[in-house]
Amino acid sequence: MRKTNSYRRKKNPYREVYALGQHISLSAHKVRRVIDQIRGCSYEQTLMILELMPYRVRYPILKLVYSAAANASHNWDFKKTSLVISKAEVSKGTTVKKLKPRARGRGYPIKRTACHIRIVLKDTSWYEYDENKEYLLCLKKMNKKKKKHEDMTDYSMYNSGGLWDKK
Repeated sequence: MRKTNSYRRKKNPYREVYALGQHISLSAHKVRRVIDQIRGCSYEQTLMILELMPYRVRYPILKLVYSAAANASHNWDFKKTSLVISKAEVSKGTTVKKLKPRARGRGYPIKRTACHIRIVLKDTSWYEYDENKEYLLCLKKMNKKKKKHEDMTDYSMYNSGGLWDKK
């Protein structure tokens, strides 16, 4: 049996820290709607966005973001102010199928869906010390994300049918 020399490996300064929530009894489609808005944001900005959202989905996501940040600060001594959500993934979990009894001996199918959420945080403080202006380039790469409702948020946020009115 061959021994691995883990002590010889260099520590990765670009460490990513994650938190994983499994079997959360929410639809993956509804969770993706919220996850798409926080992907690429900083930790503090993510907390503000999630605090103001009117969706039920925000509670498990908020717990996972807190958990990932606690993992980063406790295990790797990262500062919470320099954390950025680099990845946020939602995958479909198990579906529990039941039959609800109806009139005349019929059954009505009920599907209870679940999903798995993975939040990955990346520490960006090491970019600040690079002198080749790589800091700005890397932040631009992280902040490039698809904004589907960017033009809607300014003028129709508070109108009916806007971005926040979806249940």
